[in-house]
Amino acid sequence: MQNLSTTPGLPPDDEQPGSLQAYFKPEVSPDEIEQVYRLKRAQPLLQSFTALFHGGFDGVLVRLLVLGELAADVESSALTRADINAKLGYLDPDSLETVLARLRSHQLLAWDPVQGVYRITPTARNVLAAIDGLMALGQDDDEAEMGFLLSQVAGAQAVGGVTVEQLQHLLGRLVALTEEFRDAIASGSEFRLRTAQTKWNMACDWVEKGSEIIHAITTDPQADTATHRAALAIGRAQSALLNMQGMFSRALNQIERQRVHLGQSGLSTTDIKTWLMQQEDLASLASGALSIPVTPMFITPSEMIDVAETELFADKAGLKEAGLPDGQDAPITVADTSVMPVELDTWLTKLSSLGGAETKAAPVQETLLPASFATASYRASLLPLLGDESESALQGGTATMARLPLTLTLEDGMVPLNDPEVAAISIAILAPTPDNKTEPQNER
Repeated sequence: MQNLSTTPGLPPDDEQPGSLQAYFKPEVSPDEIEQVYRLKRAQPLLQSFTALFHGGFDGVLVRLLVLGELAADVESSALTRADINAKLGYLDPDSLETVLARLRSHQLLAWDPVQGVYRITPTARNVLAAIDGLMALGQDDDEAEMGFLLSQVAGAQAVGGVTVEQLQHLLGRLVALTEEFRDAIASGSEFRLRTAQTKWNMACDWVEKGSEIIHAITTDPQADTATHRAALAIGRAQSALLNMQGMFSRALNQIERQRVHLGQSGLSTTDIKTWLMQQEDLASLASGALSIPVTPMFITPSEMIDVAETELFADKAGLKEAGLPDGQDAPITVADTSVMPVELDTWLTKLSSLGGAETKAAPVQETLLPASFATASYRASLLPLLGDESESALQGGTATMARLPLTLTLEDGMVPLNDPEVAAISIAILAPTPDNKTEPQNER
């Protein structure tokens, strides 16, 4: 077997000979690609990262250590070699000299031959600030990624330089999270759902912080069309992410109804599985619980054959024939009719009349009342299902309600009512969906 990394004709990327054109098809010119031009224009900055991160991890660590220590000295912008030796005295002199030469050759350190001092370049400070900003967000990959992307958008928007690429990175992460959460809900695994819900709560915290930033971008009259379109797409992705709370709750409630409890102990199969997953070595739990049975070496194969023949040819006529028991009809049970489905069918009939094309918007209390407080609360809890795509794909009364051509609009505040059961209710409007309304005829 041959290692591909050492096969002739397949050198590593940084050792391949030839120009940039060698990476592209013969009929394609790299200069005609917009992203290639953008990357070429940023060549000095990209070479700075190459100077820091090229090679093994140990060398990268030492370069970042040296550059970070030198940049941390803010008392003076100039550093003599004696100052550097005193600050980094724990490093080998030859290794320190090699690192300084590399940083100086890639314009991360500037050498002033007149005064004989080193200076940290602005590019080096920008690179260190970007790395420190990413490292300061925490060790969790998802939290660091979301926080760093959002901080980049916020910082660029604050100075008026947000780009479409920055918004697209944030949008791509939101879409990936939404798909990940939908896969977790579809899996039906309680542990996967719990993990996804924890990540969802963290994502909602970042969405809340980023809503004001996206609103500022969408209302900025100086933003171009592409930036405005990307910001609107982020807003829609955030809405889809926030609407998953109901999907998580329904999936977890379904699992809760199917949970199996072990007798009267109060433990469930989920508790047992959680405890087993916390054990480092499952095989050690069987120590002392299993024993090797005693092998009866005093019985020879000849005696075993004699006993087997005796049992085989023994007279079995005296045994009773064991037949199957007679069949019995299954007992007939009468299930009690649930009150709530009947109430739901009655209310769906009332709501269906509001979905007509000629129907106008109506306050929500007109559809909830008159009714008892329990019935009104039950009806109000079903209103968020209107327009729910995941619920409308199912069967049943709640799915029928989700498919009604109605839109619920909530407002801040409460409206007092003259009702014996309900004293006040949140301000909300039920109206036919815009697609369900007929266009008014133009007056002549």
